[in-house]
Amino acid sequence: MIATIERPLTPRSKPAAKPDRAAELRTTISASRLSVWLQCRLKFYFRYVAQIQRLPTANMHAGSTVHSVLQNWNIGRWRREPFAIERFKTLFVSQWTRLQEGTRINWRKEEASERSSSWRALENYFNQTPIGANEKPQAVEVSVEADLSRHGLPTLVGIIDLVRAGARIVDFKLSGKSPSPGHVIHMHELQLTAYGILYRDATGKKESALELHHLVRTKEPKLIVSSMPPSTENQKIRLFRQIESYQVGLARRDFVPSPGFHCAGCEYFTTCRLWCGKGTHA
Repeated sequence: MIATIERPLTPRSKPAAKPDRAAELRTTISASRLSVWLQCRLKFYFRYVAQIQRLPTANMHAGSTVHSVLQNWNIGRWRREPFAIERFKTLFVSQWTRLQEGTRINWRKEEASERSSSWRALENYFNQTPIGANEKPQAVEVSVEADLSRHGLPTLVGIIDLVRAGARIVDFKLSGKSPSPGHVIHMHELQLTAYGILYRDATGKKESALELHHLVRTKEPKLIVSSMPPSTENQKIRLFRQIESYQVGLARRDFVPSPGFHCAGCEYFTTCRLWCGKGTHA
């Protein structure tokens, strides 16, 4: 007879439940995330729900580099540091290289021209900026949020590029062509309205204006400043209705493509062409 040793049976632990990414995304909303949702829900799914990583494009890299330099410029003005163009040219070159580390960008043999046009747009901005040399910023690259639960909406979050003296909110854009005067505010109204709400919630005060500073990197670089007065009640309601659409669509897992001209520059174009409706409703 073989002796046996009795051991208490321990049930196998179940694997941890996979977090519901779509549910997580309903707790907060940002202007950039909402813009992607309104542009194409399938692109939103690939980027934020499935979290499919794509290499940055040449335009994305140029924008990140220019944004980094402008952030340092604004911090320098806040600290009352003297302006020296050579300092920012050196910073631009170093950031252009540093921000590429660990990734691979398809330059199509045009990196030199991309770098040159980006720097010329920056240099032109420094020469033509409407911001006075002695004007001290109220805030630079500030992360803010607003609790919209009283409206039945998620927390609004965002990062404001610059708050000028006098409560003028500024967002910087690097562009390959001049924005249409008749459409620029309409195209960016969602973002500007969101920034106005965030500023008011954080300070208890009303912004005086909302500005877009477009650094246009054409052959002859341009600076185009577009200004909008403080957000109106109608613009706020319009934004809230858009957020409601986002909430309902996420709850339904309504991730469908929206083909259009924007598809030409989409990083998920190939993935989208393979999509057949499976996997996005799980």
